[in-house]
Amino acid sequence: MKVLQNNMKTTLKLQVPKDGWAGFKENFVADATAGFVVFLLAMPLSLGIAKASDFPPIMGLVTAIIGGVLVSVISGSRLTIKGPAAGLIVVVAGAVAAFGGGEIGWKLALGAMVVAGLVQVVFGLFKFGKLVDVFPLSAIHGMLAAIGIIIIVKQIPVLLDVNPELYKGLSTVAMITSIPKFIANFDPKATLIGFYSLSIMLGWPYLKGFVLGKIPAPLMVLIVAIPSELAMDFAHSEPPYALLHIGNLLDSLSLNADFSGVFQTGIFIKYVIMFALVGSLESLLTVKAIDLVDPYRRKSNTNKDLVAVGIGNTFSAFLGGLPMISEVARSSANVNQGAKTRWANFFHGVFLLVFVLVATPVIEMIPNAALAAMLITVGIKLAHPKEFIHTFKIGKEQLAIFLITIVFTLVEDLLIGIAAGVVLKMILHLASGTPISSFFKAPTLVSFNGNQYLVEIDKAAIFSNYLGIKRKLEEIPAGFQVTIDLKSTKLVDHSVMENLHRFEQEYIENGGTVQIIGLENHTPVSNHALAARKAKS
Repeated sequence: MKVLQNNMKTTLKLQVPKDGWAGFKENFVADATAGFVVFLLAMPLSLGIAKASDFPPIMGLVTAIIGGVLVSVISGSRLTIKGPAAGLIVVVAGAVAAFGGGEIGWKLALGAMVVAGLVQVVFGLFKFGKLVDVFPLSAIHGMLAAIGIIIIVKQIPVLLDVNPELYKGLSTVAMITSIPKFIANFDPKATLIGFYSLSIMLGWPYLKGFVLGKIPAPLMVLIVAIPSELAMDFAHSEPPYALLHIGNLLDSLSLNADFSGVFQTGIFIKYVIMFALVGSLESLLTVKAIDLVDPYRRKSNTNKDLVAVGIGNTFSAFLGGLPMISEVARSSANVNQGAKTRWANFFHGVFLLVFVLVATPVIEMIPNAALAAMLITVGIKLAHPKEFIHTFKIGKEQLAIFLITIVFTLVEDLLIGIAAGVVLKMILHLASGTPISSFFKAPTLVSFNGNQYLVEIDKAAIFSNYLGIKRKLEEIPAGFQVTIDLKSTKLVDHSVMENLHRFEQEYIENGGTVQIIGLENHTPVSNHALAARKAKS
């Protein structure tokens, strides 16, 4: 607690940057510099994400430009970068395939995306920014790990420069079983570029202490890959699919969305839900994560941010672009580069726009194998073995939820995967003696005496009833002594333990104190500090 209080005092000493036009003038150099570095990261990744999503590659840049130039001005967070995300590749490519594939599938998928964008606006207006707290954390992490596995699997044949006809229309499971066939049909030149691009992406974090390591890894890949393909004369010696082709930005922009997919009612509704739900979850998770590393400890307005992302997605989809979220890798880079305000996101969008208008020939020199290497690196980060180990340390039941979410996502889809994780979580809670009556409501009594607030929670504190608990906690003014008493609960699950820990951090930073009591008669399911607690029988 002393460490948190010291951090709070340090934060208070920092002068919070101004917002709006005053912030633009005050922090122009810092934000423009950070925006330029993020642009270097975003350009190749946006192209690769679009291509992997079965969208025209240039549409990844369209999304990032809209996310920077338009959404930055109206967003509810200061330091997040809006743009296409690898985590939505699975949903987008699935929608294109479900609607018939090719240009028709792309345009029908756009129709569902427009509606999903409007749904996100409604989410924000109805203050659904707390949506992320409704889902168990292990299921969310399982979903992200499954997405990582799918990205890796689907990019392996691209890394090997295999003829797309060999894997067109294959499911994830079928692609896993086809890996030996892909290896047997690899292209030596492109694969060489793909492998040393992957080596750069994976090895670059180890060079942070060196001057060379300050160059963003994706930019270093392009610095090496483009001259390599020119030396090997890819334009004349390799098949057309070895190089990226994007066309002209101005020629590509039109009202591309097609709403006739609404007549395929089941498919249309399914993908509207998936775009809105998965996109909102990923975006909200990023906003929460970036708030924690903001040196000025500013708290984002998640509802306003959802509205902004929804508006951006609606515009993007009308023009043919991918869905956007607050993207975690680019947002983290933005913070690390010293960004001060939302203008860094704006600058990243402007730099992208200028580059695509004047340097399209350079973009079309990029080997697809190099883009695949970048995406495989993203997939590895999402599905890294340490995620499995970390989840196991929290508790065996958390690992079970994590794994069941992954399996059902790989075999079926993201909605089924998340649903499977939630159902298993509820079954485990029932087995732990959690009353059904407390699944969606935890009796929470708040009393006030002098300078102290006492919060008493009864029956169970679990992921599905945490919103009610959170609402009571958020009503407590800053600067008081808060005691949270959990002695009357039969179960406090991991999601609630982590959320209470986060509340404690934020409340202390705002000048108050928090004490959590009543867990002396509870048994933790593991040695992890935030493991679930069960009342001793």
